Amino acid sequence: MSQDPESTIRVRTLFLSDLHLGTKGCQAALLLDFLRDVDADTIYLVGDIVDGWQLRSGWYWPQAHNDVVQKLLRKVRKGAHVVYVPGNHDEFLRDYIGMTFGGIEIADSRVHVAADGKRYLVIHGDQFDMVVRHSKWLAHLGDWAYTTALTINTVVNRVRRRLGLAYWSLSAWAKLKVKNAVNFIGQFETFLASEARRQGADGVICGHIHHAAHREVEGLTYLNTGDWVESCTGIVEHYDGRMEVLHYPTMLRERRAADSFEPEIRRAVA
Repeated sequence: MSQDPESTIRVRTLFLSDLHLGTKGCQAALLLDFLRDVDADTIYLVGDIVDGWQLRSGWYWPQAHNDVVQKLLRKVRKGAHVVYVPGNHDEFLRDYIGMTFGGIEIADSRVHVAADGKRYLVIHGDQFDMVVRHSKWLAHLGDWAYTTALTINTVVNRVRRRLGLAYWSLSAWAKLKVKNAVNFIGQFETFLASEARRQGADGVICGHIHHAAHREVEGLTYLNTGDWVESCTGIVEHYDGRMEVLHYPTMLRERRAADSFEPEIRRAVA
């Protein structure tokens, strides 16, 4: 998709997490289009940008993944301020907290002050996942199970496309239907809201659980960026401080619908 200046969305801040570059599940082509369509003064990379876990077990780095990195570096060269907050899959970068590489600042967490004065704690969130903190072997097992679910999704959705059916996600279904998963998401949100309050913030912006959200939790604003493995979502801050979850597949569908409707309007006016 070539970039149309008229369709480019300009925002004050962009928050992305869980790209999982280096895995077959990463939707790198869609992500690259998204980065062409959205420009921001400041970009926060909120963890699990590169998947070190997968890269250690087997190298996978196609050209599309390299193109995403190059696109982010070009945004830096054009003046964007980029802050990288590592997560558990790219935890090797936590050894470089406080350093800057290629104009990208590495930070453990950050308090972002929005245009309306609200303060948001920006953190990946794995620090509040008890499985990741205390049972890393179980976290790796869960990661394997998630990768397996994605493989099953690929097969199932290939059949669904031939039948004219919409995309269906096994892992997303499990998150919403399995009681323990739902309880985990709720506890995760509560823990993050409590940490934001402890740090004197008005809300929190995080990733980690691959579940995009924008809601009030215990009187604070909870924002989760989602991921670029399945949902293809990000958080943007507009110039008035308003926060919004962008779901890129929905944006593309609305654009295609508008493009197909425009010729009909022209014919009706002619």
